[in-house]
Amino acid sequence: MGTTQPIREKDDLKIFIDYYRSVHPVPRNYTLIALGLHTALRISDLLALRWSDVYDFSRNCYKSHLFVQEKKTGKHTVIALNAHAQDALEQLKKQRTSVTGNDYIFTKSTDYTNPLCRSQAYRIVKKAAIEALHTDHVSCHSLRKTFGYQAWKKGTPPALLMDVYNHSSYGVTKKYLGIEQDEKDSLFLKMDF
Repeated sequence: MGTTQPIREKDDLKIFIDYYRSVHPVPRNYTLIALGLHTALRISDLLALRWSDVYDFSRNCYKSHLFVQEKKTGKHTVIALNAHAQDALEQLKKQRTSVTGNDYIFTKSTDYTNPLCRSQAYRIVKKAAIEALHTDHVSCHSLRKTFGYQAWKKGTPPALLMDVYNHSSYGVTKKYLGIEQDEKDSLFLKMDF
């Protein structure tokens, strides 16, 4: 878990997301960040996605759910593709001259047959974090952590977050998201004798 942190502040999160959407527009990079945040997938699972995983070419529409077999755990997971994820995918799809179901979603602009490598994805996320947030404690795994942290702040039950992450206990999830210290800080700051 190291120094990789979730993005805690909503304003910072908006600035971070907006970096590749408006400040330095690159549809592929924006979609990588948007999909990472909205699906809580590990970067290895994101980079393995093909267009046929998210788009139904016979019906010309986005699928409502993403079915993934996680590389790390081998477990199957089903993720609803919300409007934000679908909008980001559509921006990327429109930018490409042609898209087939077998094409990877995240590729070099010159080669759709091979996915981006993890190190390139890391550089994409790191650049947005440094340029937009002036921090270097954000990495690809921060996208996954941010999903959980923001869900927790909105009142998502701990058991559901444990299930999303396949953690064995809430204690593991709290440590993973970095919320143990947040809870302690809140307790101390609220005390008034």
